[in-house]
Amino acid sequence: MAQARTDYGKVIAPRPFGNAELTTGRLDIFRFLMIFMILLTIVSVFHVWSRFKLVDLNLQISESSRMLKEAEQDQKRLRLEAVSLRAPARVEIIAKGELGMALPTEQQVILVK
Repeated sequence: MAQARTDYGKVIAPRPFGNAELTTGRLDIFRFLMIFMILLTIVSVFHVWSRFKLVDLNLQISESSRMLKEAEQDQKRLRLEAVSLRAPARVEIIAKGELGMALPTEQQVILVK
């Protein structure tokens, strides 16, 4: 029975409420949580910004692709028009009709040696 004898004063005695260790521990946890929340907010804002930028760049790429296709179609159309404008028959018709030109006679041709 000698073992059953204990000093309950130390076990039951409550700690003082304004303990410096308890306050310091809570401040450390609060600082850690605040830093963690700030970092989490920064990472979240960066993630949202990067996604927004990605969508914006994809829209710019699709717009540029559309403009490139239109420019290629215009280039093909202009090449076809240039070929048709350079046709010898068309040039001859314009020269005779609008400019009043005619093919030279044999007296107008001078051979240069």
